[in-house]
Amino acid sequence: MLKRSKFETTQSQIMHRAEDLISAASNRYRITVQVANRAKRRRYEDFESAEDAMMKPVLRAIIEMSDELTQPEIIGDM
Repeated sequence: MLKRSKFETTQSQIMHRAEDLISAASNRYRITVQVANRAKRRRYEDFESAEDAMMKPVLRAIIEMSDELTQPEIIGDM
């Protein structure tokens, strides 16, 4: 039996977003570190809504960064 996600973003959508991030980046390692750093920051921030608290920080970081893909400074040098 398949487990249903409580969020509107499915695993396949998250994988697609992660692939888009990696393909848009000039350096796969750098984008991976950026996602990890953002997730780490989110982990220590205050969670204002229940949805944020239930979604893992790495997934939230991937979603946020893929939404910001049109802004080149997100993928640029740190």
